[in-house]
Amino acid sequence: QVQLEESGGGLVQAGDSLRLSCAASGRSFSSYAMGWFRQAQGKEREFVAAIRWSGGRTYYADFVKGRFTISGDNAKNTVYLQMNSLKPEDTAVYYCAASLGGAGTTTLRSYDYWGQGTQVTVSS
Repeated sequence: QVQLEESGGGLVQAGDSLRLSCAASGRSFSSYAMGWFRQAQGKEREFVAAIRWSGGRTYYADFVKGRFTISGDNAKNTVYLQMNSLKPEDTAVYYCAASLGGAGTTTLRSYDYWGQGTQVTVSS
């Protein structure tokens, strides 16, 4: 069994920064990509960012381009999300996910394992 655990969420003010971390544990596996999604209260879960290990290509949702940066360590199945210039509309539960491959990197169905989420709250 694979577990993903996020950390680093919290309450910050608009303009502040946060760094989210996600680490995998349990059964050893080789991921094709890892990503971050978020879900605001009353809204659907949406794609935020992803990194495909082969070639190190990164993907971002338009609303975070220039503010968020995804990075990670393939060998450790660890991924980070550096979030700068946070806005109140970034408030959501942020979920880490890992893909075994074969179905892209920016949709929910691309991913096979999910963390429990970490709350990010940005006050104005």
